Amino acid sequence: MRPDSTAAGTVYLEGGLLKVAEATRFTLRLYGTGLRRSGLLGDGGAGGPGLGLSFVEVSEDPAADGEQRLCQEGSSDIAVLSSNLTDRWALVELETMYLRKDETIKSFWLCARVGGRGAHDWLRFGSEDFQLVLVAREQTTSLRYRILMTVLFVCLSTLFSILNISLLALDPVELRVIKNSGTEKEKKYSEQIESVRKHGNYLLCTLMLGDVLVNCSLTVWLCEMFQCTWLTILVCTCCIFFFGEILPHAICSRHGLALASKTIWVTKVFMFIAFPASYPISKLLDAILHQQISNFYTREKLIEMLKVTDPYHDLVKQELNIIEGALELRNKTVEDVLTPLGDCFMLSSDSILDFATMSEIMQSGYTRIPVYENERSNIVDILYVKDLAFVDPDDSMPLVTMTKFYCRPLHFVFHDAKLDLVLEDFKKGKSHLAIVQIVNDKGECDPFYEVLGIVTLEDIIEEIIKSEILDETDIYSSTMERISRRRVFFHNGADNRSKIIAHRERKRQDFSLFRSSATDERTKISPQLLLATHRFLATEVEPFKSTHISDRILLRLLKHPNIIWELKYDGGNKMSPDQHLYQRNKPVDYFALILQGKVEVEISKEGLKFENGAFTYYGVPALYPMVSSDTRSPNQSFGMQWTDPVNRQERTEFAGSTPQQSLSSYNYVPDYSVRLLTDIQFVKITRMQYANAVTATQLENSPQTPEPDMAMTESTSKDPTTSIFTETTNLSNGKKRVIRKSP
Repeated sequence: MRPDSTAAGTVYLEGGLLKVAEATRFTLRLYGTGLRRSGLLGDGGAGGPGLGLSFVEVSEDPAADGEQRLCQEGSSDIAVLSSNLTDRWALVELETMYLRKDETIKSFWLCARVGGRGAHDWLRFGSEDFQLVLVAREQTTSLRYRILMTVLFVCLSTLFSILNISLLALDPVELRVIKNSGTEKEKKYSEQIESVRKHGNYLLCTLMLGDVLVNCSLTVWLCEMFQCTWLTILVCTCCIFFFGEILPHAICSRHGLALASKTIWVTKVFMFIAFPASYPISKLLDAILHQQISNFYTREKLIEMLKVTDPYHDLVKQELNIIEGALELRNKTVEDVLTPLGDCFMLSSDSILDFATMSEIMQSGYTRIPVYENERSNIVDILYVKDLAFVDPDDSMPLVTMTKFYCRPLHFVFHDAKLDLVLEDFKKGKSHLAIVQIVNDKGECDPFYEVLGIVTLEDIIEEIIKSEILDETDIYSSTMERISRRRVFFHNGADNRSKIIAHRERKRQDFSLFRSSATDERTKISPQLLLATHRFLATEVEPFKSTHISDRILLRLLKHPNIIWELKYDGGNKMSPDQHLYQRNKPVDYFALILQGKVEVEISKEGLKFENGAFTYYGVPALYPMVSSDTRSPNQSFGMQWTDPVNRQERTEFAGSTPQQSLSSYNYVPDYSVRLLTDIQFVKITRMQYANAVTATQLENSPQTPEPDMAMTESTSKDPTTSIFTETTNLSNGKKRVIRKSP
């Protein structure tokens, strides 16, 4: 029995004995005769389970009947793997195991099966020629070298883990963001890393291959040092866990970008070394998985990320609100931000651009005002305040003339239109105000468009910045109980509980300083309308015919500053006394003739109602006792609870008593009501004014009276109340003089 080959320190002959180190695989050559016929291969053939060779320890000296059993079982310290034999020699492959901790040397005898194939007899060869000595492996390396190699493997494992985490954790998109918006150092680091990071799969294969190779090498090296025991497993696990995983993750979570940049040259070296193995695999991954997909945030995730990272970023609350508002703009509809139709400031199409209307427009503070016809939901035009720059309030221009001249286009949007699309329309210059409508298909009637309100560019900007935009005409209320006059905002949070009510009012600016003086303040009508009014009264209304008042005096009366009046229709207070010309059972002392606009007349106890328009008159009996009861007109009589547009205090003065007891002793009480349906322009003549006109006509017809219209001309230059009393006194005194001088 001789070794097929020897190696220093592992398989060698010493003093004629074959010595083999523990944990060694080697080939043993056996010499003899008739080996093939002896059944050495057994029933299993070469390398099979029936191999007829084994080794037993030299120290064992069993009885004759126990030798067969020991040889058949064999020692577990030497394993017979396979054999190849002829009649004169055989090659047997053996593997020795590790000795026990307290053992340094063990001797074994060779046992072989004899008697031919199928025999069960074993023979132990007890001479030195068949003895194998198993010795402990000598440590060929020094302790310093073993420690150095262990530290090297641990450091390489740490390095590969750092490179893996720091480079692969950096997304290409994130690198591009840092390169464009980071600090100078971050821009420099990201630029160095980007050239390597774009080869994602190649980098991944290189780093993972190196990491696995180093960890496996560390495991094998520790097994060489401590043998394959539980201590080896414990040391290897601790080294890889603490130095290969925990430490790299802790460092890279704080300084990953800097570490990746500083070690980029090491990465390139490893990529060059691992090129033959890593590059083909990376190309295969590219073909299967295609291009690497970066991490992207949806709109909702981006908003939530900003909220979650609020304690860590340097965004102020206003900036965060603007970002959130801009991101949420696409999810909001016009219906969420519109101003309801009932809260909108609007003008009727038949309004007159006089001082009162233009003052109301200026007080509103709006630059674009919808114009409706008949009802507020029927918006037919839009008025830009800048269009009024060359309009003189004294001209009393109809609003429809102005809107038809400029012909501003109307912009309609549906209630479910997204705010971002409406903003794009506003940016294109179509308009900065849109009318919101919805298709109303409820009920049995045909579907129709229903106007819900308006939305402006300011509304959308307020949604973006999540705050109210206040200008110099706005007042913001801070009371706890608030009712919105403009709009109500709903803040839909996670639990839909938060309801924010904003209260914004307009400062009511006083434009009274720009009014004309009291002597010039009058409602102007066109010469054509004045002529038509004069001819109508002189021919159709009995008290004003030439038999009572001359044409000249009637014309002077109509030109009096307190004869032509206007009343504005207020739909919100349409039943108030200010919206009535006459009220049932309320005494009045004046006559009224409608020039423009519409009124509703309610008569009798049954409350019959009908509408009247221009050139209908009321209150003829109020001119009594100057006119007898048999001269009442078919339209007879109506009286007005009215408001003086110049001064409300003058109302009682105009309707008050006069020095002439005969004129104040009678008040007309109408049995019907006259209520405004639109803005109206009308003639209002009090009993006192009518009496003065009749007296002036009588004086005009008297040959002793110089210029009878001097009294009326003089009265127009004074305070209305004072002029009436003065005029009445003068006319009365003149009348007495005429009577005394008459034959």
